Amino acid sequence: MIKVEFLGPIGKASIEIEAKTLADVSAKLKEDETIAPWLSKCAVAVNDTMVKELDFALKSGDRVSILPPVCGG
Repeated sequence: MIKVEFLGPIGKASIEIEAKTLADVSAKLKEDETIAPWLSKCAVAVNDTMVKELDFALKSGDRVSILPPVCGG
């Protein structure tokens, strides 16, 4: 199981899913119409390390963080 957490203004509780790669996570999240609009705007981290490749391999217990863009002053 992979834990997916949604940070910032996404406002969705963490979920646990089965996934072997970030592509699997992406496909699953695109099924949720409240999350799908955020995906193209967000960065992704696996266990606190930024990742860009969708073929990035995941293992049970990994934590995937969906990081929306933020503004600050």
